Amino acid sequence: MHSPLHAASPNSPSVLIAAISGRSLAAAARRAGYRPLVADLFCDADTVNLAERTARLSGSLAEGIDGEQIATTLHALAQGEMPAALVYGSGFERKPEIVEVLEKAFPLAGNSAATLRFVKDPQSLSELCAEIGIQHPEIRFSAPESMDGWLNKLGGGAGGSHVRHAGQHQLAQGQYLQRFVAGQSVSALFVADGRRAKIVGFSRQWTSPSSTSPFRYGGAVRLARFPKGKRTRIAAWLDKLTRRTGLLGLCSADFIDAEDGLHLIEINPRPGATIDIFDTDEAPLLTQHLRAVRGQSVPQPTYRGAVASAIAYAAHPIDRFPEIDWPEMTADHQSPGTTLQLDDPICTVLARARSAAGAERAVKHRIKDLAKHWKGEFQ
Repeated sequence: MHSPLHAASPNSPSVLIAAISGRSLAAAARRAGYRPLVADLFCDADTVNLAERTARLSGSLAEGIDGEQIATTLHALAQGEMPAALVYGSGFERKPEIVEVLEKAFPLAGNSAATLRFVKDPQSLSELCAEIGIQHPEIRFSAPESMDGWLNKLGGGAGGSHVRHAGQHQLAQGQYLQRFVAGQSVSALFVADGRRAKIVGFSRQWTSPSSTSPFRYGGAVRLARFPKGKRTRIAAWLDKLTRRTGLLGLCSADFIDAEDGLHLIEINPRPGATIDIFDTDEAPLLTQHLRAVRGQSVPQPTYRGAVASAIAYAAHPIDRFPEIDWPEMTADHQSPGTTLQLDDPICTVLARARSAAGAERAVKHRIKDLAKHWKGEFQ
């Protein structure tokens, strides 16, 4: 979406990709010179165009990926060749047992099931943060006298769709409570080698609330600048976390920048939603990911200006999605004729600017402009 992607030759090594949505990882593989073989839940047109081959996985956005047939599906997708690596994205946070199966069958390039299980367990992460001096919101697994100021979250959840303001009811299986911390959401993209972490860059995130998901992910902007003191503190924390948990490859850490300092909210132990705004031809992130996993040195990328990415959601049900001549720097497009429900994602939109504020304004403006194509019947 930033520039023409490299056309991998038939002799280029392949990379297996498994995720809820594999489009961004497929683009990253192409940019790094690999032939992407992608298995995800959607097999949308963008992913099919980027990948050499695709296969559809079973599962859902709410429950993640179904592991019952995934190894069989990936073996069929590989068609007898051994890929250079298997890279997984979102969809496995609540099911590390699937990663245990995959790491025995393929050359896994990413975090082990043991690391995934540890960092996505709220109790384990909370205790580790307390031990090494990282501010982390209080958690609990039973209801307090008052639910004011608490969030209801799902253990192993990813993104903001599973987060709710806590209500006066019993916690469901797998849920826990976390203190709400007011402040700015900031994410650090980093690459880890099991011993140390190198920060790739920082992004600021915002929500796109819906009636059922008040913390739904809206978008993110790559920050052109980030305060040196905060960068140094986060770098030290990520080094400690990496040494204690064995983190490998591209990961991200989400923080709240509050009045009383930085609070670590969660670790995402795999390439995530911000890969689109950081990946470049000069420093392909998948190359960085694979080098770190193999214990090789990783160069520090440099960036100019800011890039923002945001998701356009359906504000109304759409019986038949129109055919659109999609402009550049858009992706994950809904297909013509598709029936959409309220709040279904329609596309991903990107924008560039000299500053983060300018890029955020530009991407939100682009979404409003694009929405004219599918809002006409409601005006």
